[in-house]
Amino acid sequence: MNNTALISVSLIVIFGLTACSNNSRKASSMKVNTAAKVQSNSNYTTPQNVASSKAVQNNSRTQQQNYYQQQWAAKQKALQAQQEQKRLAYNRNWQNQQRQLAQQQANERATQAAQAHARNVWQQQQARDKANQLAAQRQIAQQKAQQQRIAQQRQMQAQLAAQQKAQQQQQMAQQYAMLQQNRQMMQQPRQPTQGSGIASLSDSEIRAIGDKIFRNESGGDIDKLVHWNVGENFASMGIGHFTWYPAGRRNRYGNTFPGLLDHLQSNGVRLPVWVQKARYTGAPWRTKGELNRAKRSAQVQELQNLLYQTRYIQASYIFDRAKRAMPRLVKATPRHLQAHVAQNLNAVANTRGGWYALIDYVNFKGEGLNRKGGYRGQNWGLLQVLENMRPSQPGQMALNNFADSAIDVLTRRVRNSDPKRNEARWLRGWTVRCNTYRHPFVI
Repeated sequence: MNNTALISVSLIVIFGLTACSNNSRKASSMKVNTAAKVQSNSNYTTPQNVASSKAVQNNSRTQQQNYYQQQWAAKQKALQAQQEQKRLAYNRNWQNQQRQLAQQQANERATQAAQAHARNVWQQQQARDKANQLAAQRQIAQQKAQQQRIAQQRQMQAQLAAQQKAQQQQQMAQQYAMLQQNRQMMQQPRQPTQGSGIASLSDSEIRAIGDKIFRNESGGDIDKLVHWNVGENFASMGIGHFTWYPAGRRNRYGNTFPGLLDHLQSNGVRLPVWVQKARYTGAPWRTKGELNRAKRSAQVQELQNLLYQTRYIQASYIFDRAKRAMPRLVKATPRHLQAHVAQNLNAVANTRGGWYALIDYVNFKGEGLNRKGGYRGQNWGLLQVLENMRPSQPGQMALNNFADSAIDVLTRRVRNSDPKRNEARWLRGWTVRCNTYRHPFVI
């Protein structure tokens, strides 16, 4: 479009110049003719006319020269304008070509950048896919290795469990045989000590009482054979929750677990080495939190299993402890209460189910032989229950009176205790346990 317009303009200019030239020639021709006519006429004129004619001719030549100069200048100006138009058109074309070339180069660069980006994205995706594939292969390999390890561990655990079961069965058989031998020795007829009414119990009776105590103390839960009650500063061990104080701590309620360990050893039970050492140094845990953190350790699990396997030997220990305490109960009583204590002891001991009440309470709260123990000079052991008990005769009333007296003594303990200890939170459970003494324990 620009070239066509330029050509059109150039043609118009040329046509205009040509027309102007023709008009100029016509005018010049007319002037020459006029001059000729004047000259021809002047031939017949005077010398003044001749001079005038020459001046006119000179003037005409000057005008023609000026006219030709103007024509030449106009042509030069038109030629310069035409060249300027061509130059401008060329510049515009060159600029357009440069812009188009720049745009083309920009498009090519954009295309190359897009291709490079797409190539990078593809390479990154390939790398990610390869990394994911390698990770999946590693995971599969790890899973296979883990499964193999688990299978091996299970196989080893099964073998170990079979070995432990065989050892436990053998150990339990040995312990049962030794317990049978001890029971036979205990069943030899003896004369009851005055004021105690002590009699021997059969193996089945001792086992039944031991199971009952296990349920009272731990709910029959093997996990509570190594335990630490809330608010206490000692561990509770075995079916009777025998007290075990850490080293250097005042054993206010008696340290009874070491005595059980001696009883187990005397009955042929092999104690773990660390337990034998701790027997003399004290419980290896200082707080309830420490024991809870060690609950699943191999040592605690070993001790827990040992205490479960020897629960009937522990029952015999509880019975022997109560049996040894009976004669001392009357001797530790003030003289004016000895007959009262002896009567109540015989009444409970000679009532069906009474031995369970006596044995469980001794294991539960002790004999009470220490008159200086307890709170405000008042203890809460079996001796205090018998002293506080109404006079009784063998029969159901003796069990009821014993249970009532036990609840009264424990209520007095809570009343005498430091309120900061909040011992009232235990009274309900203690009452429930003491009420089991009312019902004859059928073996």
